[in-house]
Amino acid sequence: MAIKIVTDSTADLSPELISRYDISIVPLSVIFGEQVYLDGIDLTPETFLEKVNTSPDFPKTGQATPAAFLELYRRLLAAGDEIFFVGISSDLSGTYTSACLAAAELKDAPIVTVDSRNLSMGIGILALQAAELAEQGFSLGEIAARVTAMIPRIRTSFIVDTLDFIYKGGRLTRTQALVGNVLQIHPRIEVVDGKMIVPEKFRGSKGKAHARLLEWATDNREYIDDNWIAVPHCHDHESALLIADQLREMKLAQNIVITQAGAVISTHCGPGTVGIIYLEKL
Repeated sequence: MAIKIVTDSTADLSPELISRYDISIVPLSVIFGEQVYLDGIDLTPETFLEKVNTSPDFPKTGQATPAAFLELYRRLLAAGDEIFFVGISSDLSGTYTSACLAAAELKDAPIVTVDSRNLSMGIGILALQAAELAEQGFSLGEIAARVTAMIPRIRTSFIVDTLDFIYKGGRLTRTQALVGNVLQIHPRIEVVDGKMIVPEKFRGSKGKAHARLLEWATDNREYIDDNWIAVPHCHDHESALLIADQLREMKLAQNIVITQAGAVISTHCGPGTVGIIYLEKL
């Protein structure tokens, strides 16, 4: 019997990390017009960008269904496994509710579901921590307790390059987006208690905004847990690499990983977005 770690596609884990830790992914959906795609399965980050550039329809996103969770849960349980699921904040998607409904359908099955109160690698780091705990022989209950205690200590922030996607997603007016783009305004978005806030906005070059993002992460570097730091990005590997290299020069963590945002996260933030995500020490 093994403890299998399950998360959803918004965790933005790289294929290498998914394979290394044998993590199962439940996909959310992305909808272009009448066409529905499964994030990471029949819509890769590359094909998503192609469709954004060619489709007359702006994409919408949909939560993972209870049926998708049931199918995976039953398969893992049939193999004799226990299941630990951690997924996207319940304030941002109904996916966590779907995971809970599927677990309730299976009554007394050994399944624990945890709301990350986060997104992207804010979920991914929790899933990786859970996988490492499972490898170390911790029980399902112990993993649940330890990961749940980490949730308030995940720090997530990212810089948005263009306001077009935030506008098309309904979070800005057309005028706000146009003025913001003309003035080269780059908001720094932070995840706080499961919700996204905008604590700062920068006017000027993308490089200047990225420098501030790095400052945000490292001003209190002594509080950064030295296991994982993630630098997720949406089609801006060059900027992510520059930031990751600076973090590595500071020797802040054993594992500093760059990951490409999937189609769901990219729908809401747009190309050019770059973030830094880490766990704060106790």
